[in-house]
Amino acid sequence: MPQLQRQVFLGSIVVLLLIVGLLPLFSMLFKSMIIDGHFSLEAYRGLLASRHQWVLMRHSLALSSWVTLLTLLVGVPLGVILGKTDLPLRRTFAVLFVTPLLIPSYIVAVSWFDLLGSEGLLADLLGNPVAQMTNSFLFSLSGCVAVLFTIFLPIPMLLTMIFLRTIDPSLEEAGRLVSGWFGVLKGISIPLILPAVLLAAMLVFLLSFGEFSVPAYLRYDVFPVESFTQFSAFYHFQAATAAAVPLVAVTLLLLLAEALFLQEKTYPLRPSATIGRSMTIALGPYRKGVFVLITLLGFVIVILPIVVLLIESAGMDAYREALDRAGGSLLHSLYYAALGATLLTFVGFFVGYLIHHRTVRYWRMIDSVTIFLFALPGTVIGIGLISLWNTPWTNFVYATPMIIILGYLAKYTALTSRITAAQLAQISPSMEEAAQVAGAGWFRRMVLIVIPLSWRALLAGWIVGYLFSLRDTEITMLVYPPGYETLPVRIYTLMANGSPQLIAALCIIMISAALLPAALLWMLYHTMTTKEIK
Repeated sequence: MPQLQRQVFLGSIVVLLLIVGLLPLFSMLFKSMIIDGHFSLEAYRGLLASRHQWVLMRHSLALSSWVTLLTLLVGVPLGVILGKTDLPLRRTFAVLFVTPLLIPSYIVAVSWFDLLGSEGLLADLLGNPVAQMTNSFLFSLSGCVAVLFTIFLPIPMLLTMIFLRTIDPSLEEAGRLVSGWFGVLKGISIPLILPAVLLAAMLVFLLSFGEFSVPAYLRYDVFPVESFTQFSAFYHFQAATAAAVPLVAVTLLLLLAEALFLQEKTYPLRPSATIGRSMTIALGPYRKGVFVLITLLGFVIVILPIVVLLIESAGMDAYREALDRAGGSLLHSLYYAALGATLLTFVGFFVGYLIHHRTVRYWRMIDSVTIFLFALPGTVIGIGLISLWNTPWTNFVYATPMIIILGYLAKYTALTSRITAAQLAQISPSMEEAAQVAGAGWFRRMVLIVIPLSWRALLAGWIVGYLFSLRDTEITMLVYPPGYETLPVRIYTLMANGSPQLIAALCIIMISAALLPAALLWMLYHTMTTKEIK
């Protein structure tokens, strides 16, 4: 009976995930092949015949490839420095570099426009000729690459730091007997974390391939922009879906490669049993130089853009106007993000439990589905949700904020489920097994043993779910009902006719709404962890 309870409950979670995530995509693809009540592939024939579509493909691949290359070249060494050396303030630097990933992508682009644009701060300091050069750089492939580089740099950095903790120190100790640290990193450490590097490359490529807001703002044509424009501006459903198909195809191909070559190597994120004596690289005479270099990098790509926004928004009038014009949107964002984070934590916990314990035969497929939906561009998920729920019978979903929450569940469950799976890997199964032998049912074991022991994953998952729900732009911009817009959507729509001071003030408010609650919760997490250790 307890086994049946577990199977039924986890099965219902899987069904919910499939309805929320995959069913909209099938609905979108099916409706794109029905024209005037008849089956037709006209939209897809036009996709193959159009020269413009091949230009979009070239642009999308070039953008993703350059962003991936640069983030790996900088992110992996940065992860080694912050995760393995005796550099001061390593944790502070890690938090600093993660910041751009936690806010809407286009805000980073706005900040760089306020600095490098034709009417930016650089124009006031160095004159119009220099500003014209920097403006041309920004509104090009190079500018898009630079902006997305600052946003996605934390991905290879964090994965490198995490996987370095999984290495058995005895291997590095043996290497140090015959070689210096450079040889150990080259011959032992980096090869052992190569699956993490390749995973980071895949994630960065897919996320930049599906990025909409930055290329749209910097006027660089890629597939997500084309798909969004066809749907929102022209409401040409078939053309929008056809433009989304290459995004789906590339995502599937890369995830298939991950499943074949990387999944078994990257799935078990378990720290080494001897992590307490993990070896640290002493930088010695290079310590000050590396510290200055890392500080300079952090200042240029994180602090400087925020300072520019603060300068542009100087004065309380801009903030009063911002709250007056977008105060309701801010409240919507906070409420939807909190609700979305709560549901993501709940669903992600049980999906992670299912994946970790492999309670069903198709557990690997469920894991792949969540990763697929996370890697899929938000514009595709948004079009799919509209395709499925825009009917008279489902208006209670389509015309309410519920459709926004469903978009969050579809897109971000992978994050909370992976956090849960990683935490459960640290919990001894003997505790749950002992309770089962004592006669405790599955629900009782979950409530009294597994969930209390997994509080770190629940809190960390809620923080991550809140941040990604709050920063979401692509899905929300497509599906939000009238009167329910969020702050990222409100800022994006006001950029067409709002003053630079107003937009900068709204961006600062958005950054504060994301980082302040997360910082408070993270301090709580750190405090509780410290007390538990003591």
